[in-house]
Amino acid sequence: MNKAALQISAILGGLGVILGAFGAHKLKELIPNPDLIASWETGVRYQMYHAIMIAVVAILQNYFKSGLLQYTIWMFLTGIILFSGSIYLLVFLKGVQNIGLSGLGIITPIGGVFLIIGWLLMLLGLKK
Repeated sequence: MNKAALQISAILGGLGVILGAFGAHKLKELIPNPDLIASWETGVRYQMYHAIMIAVVAILQNYFKSGLLQYTIWMFLTGIILFSGSIYLLVFLKGVQNIGLSGLGIITPIGGVFLIIGWLLMLLGLKK
């Protein structure tokens, strides 16, 4: 079993709960913009989905001996960092009216591409 991937999954899941609670309570006080709160929630939701999938893929590696599944984990991890992480950063920047780094928005779809690649690699890894 891929113990490191399971640990990463646990960390990302725990952080997802913390960030979700922060977004639902304190962030609404700091940034009373419903669109930004909705963006934050999207970042948390995708982080949680893929944190769970990292654990699932780590377990699947016991049954499917494909190196593609290890790459799936890396794609999901990279996607979480780029997709969700860029959303969190952009919400903060827009919330404090600092738009100097608004070009960071391009990172979000790149993160989404990594998540999609992860799903495709998982599909291919399970076919072997």
